[in-house]
Amino acid sequence: MEPESTVTTCYRHPAVESYVRCTRCERFICPDCMREAAVGHQCVECVREGAKSVRQARTIVGGRISGTPVVTYVLISLNALAYLAELVRPEIVERFSMVAAGMVGPDGAHYLYQSPLPAGFEAEGLVAGEWERLITSAFLHQEPTGGMFGPLHIVVNMFSLWMLGRAVEGMLGRTRYLTLYLLSALGGSVLVLLLDDPASPTLGASGAIFGLGAAYYAVARRIGADMRGVNQFMAFLLLWLLVSAGLTSWQGHLGGLLTGGVVALAYAYVPRGPRRVLIQAVACVAVLAVLVLAAVVKVGGLK
Repeated sequence: MEPESTVTTCYRHPAVESYVRCTRCERFICPDCMREAAVGHQCVECVREGAKSVRQARTIVGGRISGTPVVTYVLISLNALAYLAELVRPEIVERFSMVAAGMVGPDGAHYLYQSPLPAGFEAEGLVAGEWERLITSAFLHQEPTGGMFGPLHIVVNMFSLWMLGRAVEGMLGRTRYLTLYLLSALGGSVLVLLLDDPASPTLGASGAIFGLGAAYYAVARRIGADMRGVNQFMAFLLLWLLVSAGLTSWQGHLGGLLTGGVVALAYAYVPRGPRRVLIQAVACVAVLAVLVLAAVVKVGGLK
């Protein structure tokens, strides 16, 4: 009487015969479950477990390294979509641009805020509780009158974001990069609130872009990069800031530059260790708290 043959099957697919073992757990695996390894093959579960033990590559500030600058492309897309929406619905600009304190009269015209409000007038801006303007204004580029630059405004800003954003996103990682961008945009709006005409509308991504410029400089110094090209870039950025004093909102540019610089220093110079992420997060929250407090106090004084 001949002995019965022993048939081995894949541990994940019992109906499939298999004669190959995983080199790690020694379970039988079929061709669909085989994964190439340094020696032989491994099963899906062993490959997954092994990946968990592989140390994730990090940037100099602790962020995850990512090849494609996804956040930069998303930000450019959002600005472009907002611009198209402004062209179709110009009232979007009036509703979401940065205005600290204004009024809308019965005739639909915009006036400097007065307290108490005259009969038939409605408050607009931050004094009316429209705090979202601090951020939404950084995604708008079409001024109500068309502006002195017209479409050149968004073209220059998006080209700058494309050139600078890709480099900074690679330096910081996506989460830290997006946080710095939004805080820089907020910092630009807050300085506009503190120093500019409260009824004058401002908009544009320049404040956030200046923040990225400050981050580029700070992190480049931290990693010991050749500073000749970086210094030339910063000289151009500062020249842009000076020129903007007579043409656009220099307050927004300066506010974004200072905010981005502070956040970037917190990213770059916190020592490595288990608490680095926590310290960086606390620093960002502290910057946010200072900006919000300054805005609340200023708006309270305008009412």
